Formats: sequence, structure tokens, C-alpha cells
Amino acid sequence: MKYKRSTLLGAPLLGITLLAAGAALAGDFTVKAVTVTEMKAVYGQVESRTIVAARARISGTISDVRVTEGAEVRKGDVIATVVDDKIVLQLHAADAKIATLTAQLENARTELQRAQDLLAKGAATQSRVDAARLQFDVVTNQLAAAAADKAVIEQGAREGDTLAPADGRVLTVPVTAGSVIMAGEPVARIASGQYYLRLSLPERHATEIAEGAAVDIGERGTGADGGFVKAKVGRIAKVYPEIENGRVIADVEVADVGTYFVNERTLVSIPIAKRSMLGVPPQAVRTVHGIDYVTVDTNDGPLDVAVVLGEQYADGGQPRIEVLSGLADGDRIVLP
Repeated sequence: MKYKRSTLLGAPLLGITLLAAGAALAGDFTVKAVTVTEMKAVYGQVESRTIVAARARISGTISDVRVTEGAEVRKGDVIATVVDDKIVLQLHAADAKIATLTAQLENARTELQRAQDLLAKGAATQSRVDAARLQFDVVTNQLAAAAADKAVIEQGAREGDTLAPADGRVLTVPVTAGSVIMAGEPVARIASGQYYLRLSLPERHATEIAEGAAVDIGERGTGADGGFVKAKVGRIAKVYPEIENGRVIADVEVADVGTYFVNERTLVSIPIAKRSMLGVPPQAVRTVHGIDYVTVDTNDGPLDVAVVLGEQYADGGQPRIEVLSGLADGDRIVLP
């Protein structure tokens, strides 16, 4: 927006104006060139550092889905439950096998004890005792193996609960209760990393942007109706070395980007260049018949000079108006 100046209605002739200005001098201002950073407003896309999938660990039918899109989850929370009917049958078979081996173990223990008793009385040989002990050891090991097999089946039943792999926000849930799912298929996608902004800039800015440069983040929703409202400050964390389709890709880190949606776009103002500019205080500018003038102190006395003005800005907390043409570095401006 250009600086607004009220037109002096009924202004006297320029010569009379110059005399009046010369009679009301209050001070002067030396024009000095300052280097400013040019900013460019672009759209940045909100992305998550990591997006992980909560996957089913067993095959079966989904009996319960406990989250929806947008829900916040903690690591280890149950996302959904997968049921495999065969696991129940396998558990029954394992229990039956353990019961059979337990009975065989008791019989083998009895045979071993009988053989040892007969050996002590001299009515049996050592080979019979050794055979009974071998049978007892074999059944004991078989029973331990059966118990381990049952533990594996029970662990498979517990793995029917699909757990959140990390803290974050649920992005998608591509399954419903009653769906048949295979082991390894995703049940939900979770944005678990810190949010950041991904910028895609024209190739001509490749030499101007640099890592570590500060950027301004606009308020959420600004830009559609025009105007940029600064809300946060970020930093260019990474500039990718490859140009894709004439675009430079850069990432902006923000301490707390807020509750944006992943892939949501927001307005960002980034530094793209530096240039030298001249500025004067607003009170140094007068408008006569639509033309802007400033009074320059020359060796021959004060002289009104027509200027072309630009944007208003602040220099050290003091308001200034950019002068696009009409002045040079070092000119002394007479302030009324």
C-alpha cells in the first residue's frame, strides 16, 4: 500500500511555496542509502517429518476399530482388533496335546520309579532303569515343547491387537469392522513427526535463499482476501540441492506450527534478495497538485525537488517513506 498524502488544496505558486518553506525551516535530514531485504509471499505446505503405518500383525477379520481420522494417539494405544478363528482351535489342540503328554510323563515317572525299586532288590537290570529314565526325559522334553508351542499361539492371539507405533495424529483409517485383512496390511496412517512447511520456489530464487534465513509465517487462512498478517517466525532448515521442474524445494522449521492439517497450505514470506534504498521522513514530503516534493538544501539555498515515492517502512523505529527517484545518497533534506 502506498503512503497516503493529503493534497494541498488552493496551494500558492511554486515560487511562493518555496519562500514560505524557507521561512519555516525547522531542521534537516541527510539521506543515506540503507540495505533492505526483499520478501516474497509464497505458499508453504504443512507436512509431517514422519508418517508411519499401524499394520496388522496377524491375518484375520477386524472385529473392532477404535480410532477415527484426526484422533490423537499415544504409542502403544490399541488401534483395532483382528480376530483369527483358527487361533481358538489351535489353542484347544495345544491344550489337548499338553494333557496327553502330562499323562505320559506321569506314566514314565512311575515306570522309572518301579525299575529303580526292582534294581535295588536285584530283580531288574540296569539297562531297564536306563531305558525308563530315557523315556521319562523324552516325554519331559516333549511336554516342554508343547508348552512352548501353546505360548506361540497365545502370543499370536495377543498380536490381534494392532498398536499405534508412535505418538501422533491419525490421518487415515482405510478399514472398517468386518474387513478381512492380511498380516502386514496398514490399519491406519499416523503423522508422528514434528510438522514443518515445504516450500516450492521458482528457479530464479535458487541463489538467494539460504539455510538459516528467517521467514514470516502468516496467520492461518490469510492470503485469500489479500494482505499478509504475520503470526509466527520460522527458519529455513534445509534447501534441497536438486531443482525439480524449475522449482527449488526448501523446508521451513517452526517451533509450534499449530493445529494445521497435513498438506494444508499457508502463506509464508521469505527473503529472496537485498537491495539499496533511500528514504525520508513523512513530514519531509509535500504534495502540490498531485506531485510529491521534498526540499533539498543546496549550495544555492533550498530547492524543491519532485520525487517518486514507494512504500512506507520503519528505520530504527522511525517512520520513513522510500524515494524511488529524485534524490541521491547524501542529499540534505529540509524538514518543515
